[in-house]
Formats: sequence, structure tokens, C-alpha cells
Amino acid sequence: MIQIQGDTISAIATAFGEAGIGIIRMSGKQAIDIADRIFKSVNGKKLTEVKDRSIILGRIMDSKGAVIDEVVVLIMRSPKSYTKEDIVEIQCHGGLMVTQKVLSRTLEEGARLAERGEFTKRAFLNGRLDLSQAQAVLDIIQAKTNEALKTAEDKLSGKMTGEIYKLKQQILKIIAHIEAIIDFPEDDIENLTLNEITNEVTTAIDEVNELLDFETKSKILTAGIEVAIIGKPNVGKSSLLNLLSKSEKAIVTDIPGTTRDVIEEYINIQGVPIKILDTAGIHKSTDKIEEIGIKKTKEKIMQANLVLALFDGSREFDNEDETIINLIKNHNVIVLLTKCDLPTKIDSNKIEIHFPTEKAISISVKTKDGVDILRQNITDKIKNMSGDLAFIRNARELEALRHVRKNLEEAKDTIALNIGVDFISIDLRSALQELNTLTGESVDEDIINEIFSKFCIGK
Repeated sequence: MIQIQGDTISAIATAFGEAGIGIIRMSGKQAIDIADRIFKSVNGKKLTEVKDRSIILGRIMDSKGAVIDEVVVLIMRSPKSYTKEDIVEIQCHGGLMVTQKVLSRTLEEGARLAERGEFTKRAFLNGRLDLSQAQAVLDIIQAKTNEALKTAEDKLSGKMTGEIYKLKQQILKIIAHIEAIIDFPEDDIENLTLNEITNEVTTAIDEVNELLDFETKSKILTAGIEVAIIGKPNVGKSSLLNLLSKSEKAIVTDIPGTTRDVIEEYINIQGVPIKILDTAGIHKSTDKIEEIGIKKTKEKIMQANLVLALFDGSREFDNEDETIINLIKNHNVIVLLTKCDLPTKIDSNKIEIHFPTEKAISISVKTKDGVDILRQNITDKIKNMSGDLAFIRNARELEALRHVRKNLEEAKDTIALNIGVDFISIDLRSALQELNTLTGESVDEDIINEIFSKFCIGK
């Protein structure tokens, strides 16, 4: 296990900006002593003298003895705290200047500014949380729907961890069976035990598949699905974004090429956060700014999980539409014919021939015809996407579980080939090693640092 530094860290734990309350959090051996040097309680008591989990009213003083702010201080002593270290939380007024001044006083008295996620990192390193639970903290912070929050809370409560440890015990039991065969070959139990081992490995594979389903659901709900809206200029991309998001996020005019950069907005469809990307219209342009926007559009097409391809139903099929089709042929696509409230001029067969499994949806942003069908199509696409979601945040967990499944399947193949029980044990121990990386019992420092770098400072 990585050794924890003995210094005391400090950071503003509340969001940047003006608010009713601002919280400055310290953690470490010197947290209470540092707070004592900058704080004067109304009753004259020292913080070092108060009971654990006490709340004390007083004032934070500057280096010359002047009052910075009236505050409430909360004391949480080791090991009964989030980090299992001494923690002090100073609750002051939530202005920009006052929170910065209180933070500066803690730093002047010997604290160090915390790195991103360092409080949660210390909670992990001190055994307060395992790695899966630590990552669930970030999932809770970034949850955009009730379903996402519930899934993250299940993970933080140890639901996934419990399943991992249960799976580890299953694998250890199989290894024990194998070692019994190796240690007592004269008992002639090999054939019977190998049949039992095959069944046990199959059960373990089923358990891994269930964990993969849970992880995939978790990542969908937390990180969401990226949906790119593409089409030629003035086809209705920005109008569709505004309609789906129920806002005026994008500027809508009759002038082609209004959107010159990628505009992002989150919407909620059946509990799943969808990040809608309104992109610049794809066409030939000599405008430098437009060219940059079109380049970004092409990049977003490559990254998106789903593409809404818009074709103007009130205009005939043209070369620009053909260019768009060539860009999206190998992508997950929903084809939309826009402006269906106007007379239809486009030949939809010229589009649908390139997407044999997709029927073009006629839609009008003006009359809202086809919008419910579009929402249902997006939902159906999401349901069919679960096998392709390894790229979503925390892909490390999904990748580790896939390696566990692969090792177990290789163990099963080894049994079938009858090439020696000791080879089965190698595959099973590899699966155990992968499970240990999920809980943090065996993981590189670089990976730990990368995980916690995604957190905000103060968490």
C-alpha cells in the first residue's frame, strides 16, 4: 500500500462563487492545531480541548489579530472521520474573498493546498473506502438524473464491492479444490472434482456477467450518451437541439452557417442523461471560422455514441447530403427528414438505401410532429448500446471485469483440454489479481493518481 504523506491538506470544499455558506476543509495531524491558531471561540475554549464532533462558534483572525469572518467550526477526530485523519471544517460566509482569505490563513499556518480528490484519496489509502467506492463518490457528484444518483449510491454503499468479494471467495474455493488434487493425487478424486470445478467456474462467469451489466448501467446513467446532431446548413439542427432541451441554447436564424462551434446540452430521456451536440453545418466553405467548425463536427461524429442525421425534406437530395451519408455510413445512426410541415421534395430512398435497417423519421420542429417517435428511437438505441460502452468514464473497471471473464473462460478451456490442473490454477489466480485491482488491493500508484485527478479540489 502507498504510504500517506504526514502533512495537513486544506481546500475550499464548496463551489466557486457567491453562496450562503463557504466551507474550508483541512485533514491531517496538524489540522486542529492550525485551526486553533487562526480561530477564537466565543466561549474562549481551545479547539484542542473540545470533544470530538463538536461545533463551535467563533471568529477567524488574520495574522495581525483582525477579524476576517464569524464562522462555525466542526471538529472530527481520527479515526472517526471521512479520511480517518483529524478533520476540521470551517463554515464561513460564502463570498469569494472571505473563503479565499480563510483558506490563505490555513496555508500560512502550515497546511498545504490539497490536490484534486486528495481527501477521498486519503480515505481510500487509509482504508475508509475501497477503490470502487471512491469512484462512486465522483459518480454521485456528477449524477445528472435520479437513476444515476441511485446507482452511484448503491456502489458507494458497497453493493459492487460485496459482489466482488463474493466472487473472490468463489475463485479461492475453486483453487482450494485444485490444490487438494495436487496434494493428494492418490485419492483418485480428480475426475469428480474436475466436474465440480467446471460447474463452479461456469457459475463464476455468470457472476462476472452480472457485474458487467451493473457496471455498464452505472456508466450509462452517470456519464450519459453523446448524441451528435449533424446535417447541412439550415437543415434544422439548432432548432432540434432547442426543442429537445426545452431551451433557447442555440441561435436559430434563416441564415445558413449560424452555428460555427459545437454546442452541448444535457437532456433526460427515461432517466438516462443524453449529451446533445449541435454541430456546424457540413458543406464546402472558404470561411476560416466555418472550416474550423466543420472540422470539429467531423471529430464529434467519430466520438459520438449516436448520430442524428438530418436531411431537409423540403429540398431535393444534393451533393452535401451525399457527403454527410459518406461520413456516417459506419456509425450508429437515426435518420431524420426535417420540415415535414412543408411539401416534401427529397427522395428518401436515396438516403435509406445506405441504411437498410433504418427507416427515416419525418419530423417538424414547428408542429412537433415525429418528436415522440424520435425520443422512442433514441431510447431503443440506448438499450441496444450496452455492449459498446467500454469507452465511458471508469472504463478501467469494465476492462478489468472483462479480463476476469476471459481468465475464467480460459480456465474452463484448460479443464476441457485436460492438460493439467496446475494450469487451471494459473488462470484463476490471474482472475483474482484483476479483481484486486477493482478494490484497490493491488493497483499501481499511477492508476490511483489518474483516478483521483478527475475529482474537484476539496473532495
